[in-house]
Amino acid sequence: MTHIFLYGPPGTGKSTVGRKLALNLKLPFIDLDRVIETNAGISIPQIMEQQGEPAFRDLESAALKDLIAEGESVVALGGGALLRQENRAFVESNGKVVLLVAELATLLERLQGESGNRPLLTGDLQEKLSTLLAKRGEHYNSFSMLIHVDGKTAEQNARQVQDILGWHHLSAMGEYDVRVGEIKTLPFASSIIVTDENVARHYLEKIQTVLQVSKSVVIPAGEAHKNLETISHLWKAFLENGLDRKSTVIALGGGVIGDMAGFAAATYMRGINWIGIPTTLLSMVDASLGGKTGFDLPEGKNLIGSFYPPKLVLADPSLLLTLPERELISGMAEVVKHGIISDPELFELCSRGMDWVKNNLEEIVKRAMAVKIKVIEEDPYEKGFRAALNLGHTVGHAVELVSKFELRHGEAIAIGIVAEAKYAARVGLAGEGLVEAVTESFKALGLPIQIPEAMPREEIIQAMRVDKKKNAKAIRFALPVEIGRVELVDVSDLESVIIE
Repeated sequence: MTHIFLYGPPGTGKSTVGRKLALNLKLPFIDLDRVIETNAGISIPQIMEQQGEPAFRDLESAALKDLIAEGESVVALGGGALLRQENRAFVESNGKVVLLVAELATLLERLQGESGNRPLLTGDLQEKLSTLLAKRGEHYNSFSMLIHVDGKTAEQNARQVQDILGWHHLSAMGEYDVRVGEIKTLPFASSIIVTDENVARHYLEKIQTVLQVSKSVVIPAGEAHKNLETISHLWKAFLENGLDRKSTVIALGGGVIGDMAGFAAATYMRGINWIGIPTTLLSMVDASLGGKTGFDLPEGKNLIGSFYPPKLVLADPSLLLTLPERELISGMAEVVKHGIISDPELFELCSRGMDWVKNNLEEIVKRAMAVKIKVIEEDPYEKGFRAALNLGHTVGHAVELVSKFELRHGEAIAIGIVAEAKYAARVGLAGEGLVEAVTESFKALGLPIQIPEAMPREEIIQAMRVDKKKNAKAIRFALPVEIGRVELVDVSDLESVIIE
């Protein structure tokens, strides 16, 4: 079981943030101090007065070990609960610790009038608190995951904890968890793994062992096989392997596998459960999230599909280590896109280039994933602002299709984002500084920024007209206005979008 432990100095809001976090993740909330008081039958000030701090710490250790036996939960720890090395080792082996920190002024403001309930702060609050922080400073600084709570609401801090952990619960379109971390056993029986030939070579046997799943179906790799023929093959494989309405499909692979396995699960016996285990950067930060499933027709990408979310998405960044360089770079186009949409800091991180990205893949995955999750939770069925995620895709999908998929998806999206940024600048929505920033970011990552000269423009325009985002008179574009903000604009003159 994986528990989430909130730790830090008194006054950082561990209990308040913890309740919000537990509500967001649909997990039980436990306040360790309240458990200790219940077990002892008296308050913590009384325990400290009657029995002393060592006795209180013993009760703390005992309560901690008892609650770990329960299911996953969010636990608010006392400000000194992990001073004992045995306690720290115990919680770190059973979950994740996030340290909440704040400036002294913030803590003093929050703790005014509470010193009577906090035995270690009785007396001159500022002096006692300053002394306690100095004494525990090295201890608190030894924790790697921390957030600063100053100036933010409890809800904002809870969301920041989720982002730093890579742990989310989506509910706008079905209930399911998204987690970043090591693949472990799953609470789903009678499963089958759907993967492609490339992923199977590296990970099928390993994942089968970890998940204890013996059944699998391996299909050819690549967008060219994302068609009805492959979907039909999956349906037949499900039948041959005895899958019924209680079975679960595990999609192990990139966006193509997720789209097809998800669609096959959505339509097999009127819908069975499926789980996504993305193995590409593109699928971790984009394709595996949001519940879109489907396949391509010769006329365009994803023209047949459904909204059918998985029961769980597990993104393990270590699976990216065997990804070909070109595929990893391709996936960064969607990461940059998410930065442009609503995370300027993520955009800046991308501009550092691929060497930095390779050394910080987990952070990249978590931040980019958080952007998409926020958007799709607000607009699950793409009736409004979720269309912002189409930034670069109207041009990009067309370029990808006309290239006969010789361009990777991310490469085409990078070209599309630059083209749409230039159009936004030409019509006065964005400044030239934006175009330069976007262009330089893609250059730093080794992504293309121009439509190939030999590619027929009329074919690109025709492909754009078939695009699924069209309406009767115009196509709705998500155009960048500045880093961190896009606007939805209907465009009827498609030729003007792709001129250089």
